[in-house]
Amino acid sequence: MKHSNRAKHIFDDYDRLLISLLRKDGRASVSKLAEIMGVSRGTVQTRLDRLLESGALLGFTARVREDYEVDQIRAIMMIEVMGKNTSQVIRKLRGLPELTMMHTTSGKWDLIAEVTVTTLSDFDRTLREVRLIDGVVNSETSILLSSV
Repeated sequence: MKHSNRAKHIFDDYDRLLISLLRKDGRASVSKLAEIMGVSRGTVQTRLDRLLESGALLGFTARVREDYEVDQIRAIMMIEVMGKNTSQVIRKLRGLPELTMMHTTSGKWDLIAEVTVTTLSDFDRTLREVRLIDGVVNSETSILLSSV
């Protein structure tokens, strides 16, 4: 699907929160989202419409285009989880809107997450937040430079 005719949308904190909530529950009602976010139903609906119109939000499972913003810093983070804490760690990681994709894996790393941010300070903060999650014992992160 090509999105070149769509307007570029810059995410703000409310957009990130809305996307994070939809990742947790893609079927949440506008009223419920408004209540959680502390804003009106109209505000949530307007933001949903804008996210859909821009192509940033592809559906209510909160699937965001990989190439949405060209000025993004993207990275792959491999995460090792201690013992049987994987479900608990995944729940906490899902609350971080900067983690745009997550996968369980076999081998040395238990999880692989795609990190998407706009600044190096956001990147540093996100890595620190992941590493502070109880149950995360090790991680390795590689910034994606270009697609080939």
